[in-house]
Amino acid sequence: MTITTTGASLARVDRTSPRYSYLREVHQKIAVKDATTWGPDAAEEAAIRLNWVDLPESSLALRDEVTALAAKFADKTRVVLCGMGGSSLAPEVLSKTFNREIMIVDSTDPNYIAHALNGDISKTVFVVSSKSGSTIETSSQRAFFQAKVAEAGLDVTSHIIFVTDPGSPLDIETRAAGFTVVNADPNVGGRFSALSAFGVVPAVLAGIDIWSVLADASQAKSDFLANDETILDISYLLSEVAGQYIAFTDHGSSVPGISDWIEQLIAESTGKDGKGRLPVVAESVAAAEVGNPFTISFSDEGADLNVVAPLGAHFIFWEWVTAIIGAALEIDPFNQPNVTEAKEQTLALLTEWKSSGKTISPALSPDSTEGDVEIFGAGSSIKDSLLQMISQTADDGYISIMAYLDRRDDVALEELRSLIATASGRPTTFGWGPRFMHSTGQFHKAGQPNGTFIQITGEVDCDFDIPGRDFSFGTLVAAQGLGDGKALAKRQYPLLRLHLKNRSAGIEEILSAAREL
Repeated sequence: MTITTTGASLARVDRTSPRYSYLREVHQKIAVKDATTWGPDAAEEAAIRLNWVDLPESSLALRDEVTALAAKFADKTRVVLCGMGGSSLAPEVLSKTFNREIMIVDSTDPNYIAHALNGDISKTVFVVSSKSGSTIETSSQRAFFQAKVAEAGLDVTSHIIFVTDPGSPLDIETRAAGFTVVNADPNVGGRFSALSAFGVVPAVLAGIDIWSVLADASQAKSDFLANDETILDISYLLSEVAGQYIAFTDHGSSVPGISDWIEQLIAESTGKDGKGRLPVVAESVAAAEVGNPFTISFSDEGADLNVVAPLGAHFIFWEWVTAIIGAALEIDPFNQPNVTEAKEQTLALLTEWKSSGKTISPALSPDSTEGDVEIFGAGSSIKDSLLQMISQTADDGYISIMAYLDRRDDVALEELRSLIATASGRPTTFGWGPRFMHSTGQFHKAGQPNGTFIQITGEVDCDFDIPGRDFSFGTLVAAQGLGDGKALAKRQYPLLRLHLKNRSAGIEEILSAAREL
């Protein structure tokens, strides 16, 4: 068996129960891509989203095309991937697991984007991954890097590859302009696309043996179709035993980053209709246990459930489990009805801020200030504001920290997750904006309505205009943070925003205050 499971929770599986039998029926329907599995309302969407089931085998058809692609771009030693959500999270896991560098650009923070310019552009291939090309983050990144390649006097078609759906606006435009384009299967949704062209292309360019990953996925699929006990046991635990919170840790595992990928998969797939499962990505099993969620480790670390498998097996296994959980919770796992909400609020703010042909984010007056941190919300100090957020968290609720910053240079802020979790005793998530908006952002707005939210924004040290737009990346990321805040405030959720006038100093001030909680 390619997947091994251990943990005390397995004793709680009732294989004789009607629910277990129901999950087996769902599992068997998924195997034959039955679009009615999730009910009549979901059938139309499911009918065009189920080809992920075949990807372990069908993606082998890409081999000749991407092998030729790798040869064509063999002189490029650096890979930069522009994409959001499912287009970037799987390549990031592949990069970490195989220790091959892929610079993932899934941010609009100009401080972070600047990192992608800290290399030899003449030796860089940019992979622009988007199903349609309309995502504001990816379209802005594409315009920016294409302009930078041109400014360097280089042929843009020799440095940029596009991965998109056949016949999409991006497909039509870029082919006409002479770019290299690889088409993905249009009947696969973004967060289920790890084994599609969205994962295959950047992996091959980075020198990763993606074919062994596909082989592991195919073997795992063959195993759980022949013997369904493992996949049904886990589906049962997550749908019938676990509650709202499932904490994942890949500490000490052979698949670093898999927790972040699963976070998007489960949160965006199940967080709707006032129900779902909220993944909490934690630093260790001990950290995962805060708030008493159901805990899962990807090594033998003593969680409620330990799941050990090669990366390809994980990809197909967790996609399949998530689809089964969707049926168990009576939701459509393939739609994301609230993801556009923050996007609409962002566009509204950009329109509102436009003046004299230029869109600039306005200076806002904080409710109070401490050191290098402006406080937008209750509390006269950082510590007081954090305590008030904790006090407003429901007994069954969670706290979400959302940082619209540079996840490389500002990475020290991640410590805030464990500090807030320990102080509050509640499940606490941490997400880098705007990438979490394509992940837990769906859950925040349509899962169980019991979240408390802490936004952290900051001044930028550098900024870049976006070609073809009348605003910069700095303005865009500000609008995304404030726009998402508006979407949360509309629901009257507890919300605090801490704005860093100086990033490094402000982060240390926040962490110092949190250590005193």
